[in-house]
Amino acid sequence: MNINIPGLHNSGEDHWQTIWEREHPNQFFRVVQEDWENPNCETWISRIEEALSGFDHAQLVLIGHSVGCVTIMKWFERYGHQIKGALFIAPSDVDRPGYPKYITGFSPMPEARLPFPTIVVASTNDHVVDIQRARLFARNWGSALVELENAGHIEGKSGYGKWDLGFELVKKLKEQTSDIAQATFKPAPSAN
Repeated sequence: MNINIPGLHNSGEDHWQTIWEREHPNQFFRVVQEDWENPNCETWISRIEEALSGFDHAQLVLIGHSVGCVTIMKWFERYGHQIKGALFIAPSDVDRPGYPKYITGFSPMPEARLPFPTIVVASTNDHVVDIQRARLFARNWGSALVELENAGHIEGKSGYGKWDLGFELVKKLKEQTSDIAQATFKPAPSAN
């Protein structure tokens, strides 16, 4: 099963997460937060734990968008469930100067390498994460990195509705068990 973890304001009707759920209802499940407008880390990770309690964690691919990405990381830090993989799309940099104060408890950004396959997809002109920071996240987490030129925040209003590439990345994660960064995609640049 593929688990969508949206970010701030949830994912609207023209968002790829919603479209995937609509087109593949037996393959995608959304974790629904109580308050989409004021994300709180404790509340959001508790909700993930509750929503996924009936699933076999080892078979799950979690798909985060924006602050949903760091929510997945914080959930893993707290509960330690081994999952099949995670796709981090436009990860919101919660340590960025001027980050919204109504998004609480997510800082500091996790730095530990993850023990399951992951892919970071980042845009060269995303307003919530600088591409250099996204590259650092991918290196730290041991993630494959996919860079998109001028893709904004990789959402519906940036022109990413159905988004076939993202759907293909989910399938790649489902098929992989290890070494996805080395075997499948361009690895994150080394720190120099």
